[in-house]
This record gives sequence, C-alpha cells and structure tokens, in this order.
Amino acid sequence: MLVSSLPAALLTDAGPDRYTVEAVFTRRPDHEEVAGILGNETRTFLTDRGYSTIELKVSDRRLEIANTNLEELRDGLGGILGELLADISIRVKSQRVIATARSQLAAELEQDRATAVVRLAESVVFSVPSERPNPARVDEGQPNSWEEEGGAAARGRIA
Repeated sequence: MLVSSLPAALLTDAGPDRYTVEAVFTRRPDHEEVAGILGNETRTFLTDRGYSTIELKVSDRRLEIANTNLEELRDGLGGILGELLADISIRVKSQRVIATARSQLAAELEQDRATAVVRLAESVVFSVPSERPNPARVDEGQPNSWEEEGGAAARGRIA
C-alpha cells in the first residue's frame, strides 16, 4: 500500500468516502498479466463479487484501485483482489508452460521429420542389379552403346 498517495483529509469529516488506493506489486507485472488485470474477465470477476464500481489500472509497479476505500479493502476487497491477481499470474504462467511445451514438441517433430528425410535419401541407390538384363544391348552379339561411347556405366563410375 502506498500510504503517501492516500487523500490528505482521510479519516476527517472533510475526507472522501471513496478514492483511489495504490498498492505496490512485489515485481513489475508482465504484459500478459497487465492485460488480464485490465480485461473484461476482471470486470466480470469483480461485479460477480459485488464490486461493480471498482476500477483497476496498472501503472509501472503499482495497482491503482479506484472508487474504493481502506475499509472496503480491509473488509474483503483486498482478499478478492489477491485471489484475482494470483489467478491471473497462474493462468499466464500456465499458458507459457503450454506454449513452451508445444514449441518443444514441434521442434522435436521437425527434427524427427528431417532425420527421416535424410535416412530416406541415404537409402536411395543408383545401381543396376546384377541379375537384371541390360536393356541397352539389342542382342548378345551387339556391343553396349554406352561402352562404345565411353558411358560411365562401362567404367564402373555409377555404383
């Protein structure tokens, strides 16, 4: 709680009934956490618990809680906000864990695919089986046209 931001006339006859209270986060909230705090789910969460006039704003490491007072925060709103903030943080961390796991799985699947492609490519052999007749010879008496023209097959260049 940032006491220095409270109204100067607090607890006097001239003091306001409702005002903005600033609470200090223990760390700077992440972008996703700020989005969660400012999102429609937060509005619904507070309204469902009877705090429809409360407005939240994040400013650096501060949570600005507008249209409230210290008594309301002490008597229940503080605990409800603590629950809300914990839920948002857990949800953001869970989403990150899931995204990391999906990314790792995708990388592993891609690595497996690339390995399979390499293995398949390595299994390709460019050679004529020895028991197969050579289609280049018309008959046994005619020389192979590749042999006469210096074809690589006659010299054993193709494995």
